[in-house]
Amino acid sequence: MTRLRPRHVAWPLFALTFWWYLAVYGLPYANDVVFLWLIGALVAASVHSGGRKGWLYVLRDWVPVMAVVWAYSLLRGYGAHTPWQPHYAPQLAFDKVLGFGETWTVRLQHLLYHPGRPQWYDYAIVGVYMSHFFAVFVILAVLWKRDHARFRHFLACYLSITFAGFLTYVLYPAVPPWLAGIENHMPAVDRIVNAVLENSGLHRAGTIFENGSRFANDVAAMPSLHSAYPMMIALVFWPRAGRTLRVLLAAYPLAMGFTLVYGGEHFIIDVLVGWAYAWVAVALVNRFVARRAAARAAKQEAVAVNATPTTVPVG
Repeated sequence: MTRLRPRHVAWPLFALTFWWYLAVYGLPYANDVVFLWLIGALVAASVHSGGRKGWLYVLRDWVPVMAVVWAYSLLRGYGAHTPWQPHYAPQLAFDKVLGFGETWTVRLQHLLYHPGRPQWYDYAIVGVYMSHFFAVFVILAVLWKRDHARFRHFLACYLSITFAGFLTYVLYPAVPPWLAGIENHMPAVDRIVNAVLENSGLHRAGTIFENGSRFANDVAAMPSLHSAYPMMIALVFWPRAGRTLRVLLAAYPLAMGFTLVYGGEHFIIDVLVGWAYAWVAVALVNRFVARRAAARAAKQEAVAVNATPTTVPVG
């Protein structure tokens, strides 16, 4: 008779626990909760593989990351209470220039959106929008399992963009289109993703748009991290990607940009600045990594030279 070991119950136990969570609370969307489930999945995978210390490596690498992301989320909420007024005029003016006198959010919603009657593309943008809450973390988990150096590289890009975004939220609180419409700075627009979720009966998912959370910040629109992360993914993986993957990498930032503008979540300028933040962060991290690799190679070469025995001439 086969003896029951922890590796035999690791995945079933994780699956049952996750199923219970879904039934009670719905899909997790908060960064810290998503991180907890990813850590749980990695621990289950490590235990299932039979390694005795694998789960300790998971905790070593992921608990500090989760703590940093949780701290950012909390600080982001505090950023909603800056002493200066949120900005809307520069973003609105820029988008009106691009839209020939009207924002593209207003134009697109007038052309495509039918309140109470979601179209197929409305459901599609919900999927694109919600991918923001999972994509980066899933990629981090895959890289952690397969290529730890690229895991650290990708994580550095993610954290750099995230904290640059937080500092900007504090220094330049910015109003999104839906809030600008409520405040009568522009024609009223709908938050389409929220409306589709509510009309679909997914009320738990719709709660990510509710106010009052300690993590909520309605004026954290500049830059759009929703747009920055897809661009970061594209820039990081582009050099090694094949043709098919490059098509997907290019399509994801564009699809997210359309989703945010059409859905009333961000002005076009917010999206463009998010892309710029991603480009700068990835470029700086790449340069840092290249310099460290060059320094390490030079050090190894120096050690090799010093270790080479010298020939003493006989004479």
